[in-house]
Amino acid sequence: KIHKEQNSGARRIEKVIEKKYGRRIPHNAIHQVLLENGLANEEKQKKKRRKPWIRYERKHSLTAVHLDWHTSRFNGKEVCVVLDDSSRFILAGGEFHAATAENSIELVRKALEDYGEIRKIREVITDHGSQFFANKADKNGESESAFGQFLVKNGIKHILARVKHPQTNGKIEKWYHTYEKSRKLFDDFDTFLNWYNSIRYHESLDEKHYLQTPEDAFWSRLPNGCKLNLFLSRMEGDFNAKA
Repeated sequence: KIHKEQNSGARRIEKVIEKKYGRRIPHNAIHQVLLENGLANEEKQKKKRRKPWIRYERKHSLTAVHLDWHTSRFNGKEVCVVLDDSSRFILAGGEFHAATAENSIELVRKALEDYGEIRKIREVITDHGSQFFANKADKNGESESAFGQFLVKNGIKHILARVKHPQTNGKIEKWYHTYEKSRKLFDDFDTFLNWYNSIRYHESLDEKHYLQTPEDAFWSRLPNGCKLNLFLSRMEGDFNAKA
């Protein structure tokens, strides 16, 4: 049941079972059950001792977001999302017929419309793809892209990943791994996105005593000032509705 809900491996399922049912089952035992039911593969390279993992992330939500384009192996469409660096929450995303600067701009615009009243996005991190960056100068010697112009107009800093250094955008590369693994389980992209944001516990967001979805982390990692403004705004809305 947990495997179907989370579509995760034994280590993740171990923590989810402990959180939901208060039962401690070693992940090795869980992995054996998964193997017996054809839900896991034996991967010898994972038996080697793992090095300590150093995680780099912004402290607060909406400080920085990642964008990247990816060709879906599931349906052949071009996929792009706006991923919050701190919480891994997807602010906007979609499957498109073409990877264009216009679609990139629309996704950031939607993120600003939906979450800009809480806090404006400060930085956008992308690679040097033509959807984000003008690799060639025009006839006037200028090379600013439409996407770059949009960011400047909205007071957002554009951070370009180092060439041939995918780790800079590693969080979104990991997201696309999850997309390819799980997209086929859902009828449409929006249903998949809701599962990723609000149902699936994210291993990189684990706290000492509880698990978190990206949505949990997004709201909890907002600066206190943003939380207060959001609370007052909702109180005002409730008051006006009753009036």
